[in-house]
Parts: sequence; C-alpha cells; structure tokens
Amino acid sequence: MSRRDQIKMSEAEVQAFLEEQRTMSIATIGRDGRPHVIAMWYAFLDGVPSFWTFAKSQKVVNLRRDPRVTCMVEAGDTYDQLRGVELVAHAEIVEDVAQVQRFGVEEFERYQNMKVTEALMPQVMRMANKRVVVKIHTERVVSWDHRKLGGTY
Repeated sequence: MSRRDQIKMSEAEVQAFLEEQRTMSIATIGRDGRPHVIAMWYAFLDGVPSFWTFAKSQKVVNLRRDPRVTCMVEAGDTYDQLRGVELVAHAEIVEDVAQVQRFGVEEFERYQNMKVTEALMPQVMRMANKRVVVKIHTERVVSWDHRKLGGTY
C-alpha cells in the first residue's frame, strides 16, 4: 500500500473533518487567469458545503464567469498531525432569498453555537439582504491525515 493510500480519509472521515473545522480556503479563477484565494467560514445547505458572501464580491464575479472552484480545509501544527481535504468542484450561486436566509441561520448557529431566536432573526435577515450562497458541488475529493502514519514518514 502506498503512503498516499495510507493517509487517505474515508468518506465518513472527510465528512466528520469538514463538520469539525471552521475555515475553508476557496480558490476561484480571476479574469486574468490567476487564482483568487480567500478564507471563508462555511456551513452546509442541503448537506452541501456552502458559504455566503456579498453578491458583488470578487469571488462571485469570478464564479459567474467560470464556476470552477477548488476548496481546501486543513488542520495540524506539525507535519505528523497534518490533515486536510481538497474539494475540486463547481459552484452553484443561490440567489433565492428564502435559501439565503436559511443558510444564514445555519451559519449563525454553527459559528455562534446557539439557536437563532425570534429576537435574533432580524439580524440574520439584514445580513442576508445583499448576499448570495455559493454551494460547492464536489467532483473530486483529495484527503490526507498524517496521523494515520503513527509518527513515521
């Protein structure tokens, strides 16, 4: 078995890792062909990794031109602890207000670790006004978990 195969995560491990982590690096393709990389919070909309952002943001402009996107989530401070998931994907821009608001609730609850109450709902709705949701439809997953090597490499 190759080292690559030894460190690969299972589907369940990938899902658990994505649910555990909080920041995703997102690479889109700029007009001049250069990567545009930005770190974003993310959550799941209909089970799909997603993020929200301003409708006029550079990443959305890029994705309207070319929906290809590559995302990476990583963790670990030392080589033997490195873990990560790369999602090679295409993006779906969701502009439907109800879905954007629903995502806002999902993200708020994920990052604030509390339920959105009726009193908090206006705040989430205000944030949703100028935003879109970008759903990451994964075509290929690359994963690594160096902890599986037991400290050897």
